[in-house]
Amino acid sequence: MPSPNDPGPRRVPATAPARRVCVDPQGPVLVEGPVEIVLDDGTVARSDRFMVALCTCRRSRAYPWCDTSHRRRERAEPPPGNRKPR
Repeated sequence: MPSPNDPGPRRVPATAPARRVCVDPQGPVLVEGPVEIVLDDGTVARSDRFMVALCTCRRSRAYPWCDTSHRRRERAEPPPGNRKPR
């Protein structure tokens, strides 16, 4: 939602290259960089990387950047020889 101080959308020249955005329903949104992200409080986060992962679950400690906190933490079964007897 735009803030009251938001000047509105920026005009982009028709010749500007389009940015590619990949949406993964189980993970982050991948955006070809560089990108600037305007956060809810009006601060701007910038990345000059060629591809960035944007957090959509808000679990990331590096929000707005994804740190893979959305992945389920599952314990792997120990190998059969290392199992403890019941």
